[in-house]
Amino acid sequence: MRVLVAEDEEILAELVATGLRRAGFAVDTVYSGDAAVAYLGLHDYDVVVLDRDLPRVHGDDVARGLVASGSRTRILMLTAAGSMEDRVSGLDLGADDYLGKPFEFPELVSRVRALRRRSARPVPPQLQRNGVRLDSVRRTASRDGRELDLSPKEFTVLQLLLEADGGTVSAEELLERAWDANADPFTGAVRVCMSKLRGKLGEPALIRTVQGVGYAL
Repeated sequence: MRVLVAEDEEILAELVATGLRRAGFAVDTVYSGDAAVAYLGLHDYDVVVLDRDLPRVHGDDVARGLVASGSRTRILMLTAAGSMEDRVSGLDLGADDYLGKPFEFPELVSRVRALRRRSARPVPPQLQRNGVRLDSVRRTASRDGRELDLSPKEFTVLQLLLEADGGTVSAEELLERAWDANADPFTGAVRVCMSKLRGKLGEPALIRTVQGVGYAL
């Protein structure tokens, strides 16, 4: 759902981030190990795509610190060194998966999604409530059998509402889970997205605004 890309090759980092955003993830990018440590301490990420050879703080040390802290963030380690010994040593550090460079982008997306499903907050592949059905693997959603044409952001917000199983999700939590760190909390982005999602879900209205608390489906 929310991913940190820590890669010192800035062009590659932005290409990976752009592709992951198109796949429906909220993505932040950093280019050094110390920045990765700072972001991981500030935000709750599902997955970190971690280049092993980061400057200032080595990727190995970032992984060690994350594991030692007991974080639920899953680690997909990237490296130009693809030998079996490198793969084993990376996994021994606590990485959950390992991908050598160069890599095929669809494989990266698939592995990130797989790690998300293995996180400490497992999500069923299919979610259903009040006639709304969402398939988190195929990235499809429908209401009473009618397919919904949702943007990646709308899909993510709907998934978060369904995961709450009738509970209320605050605007702050939606902003934290579905938008990246550059999102301005005062832009009304959540309200605008919610309005569009309500329109696509149609009548009768399913999403309730709980005044002063958040949203519920």
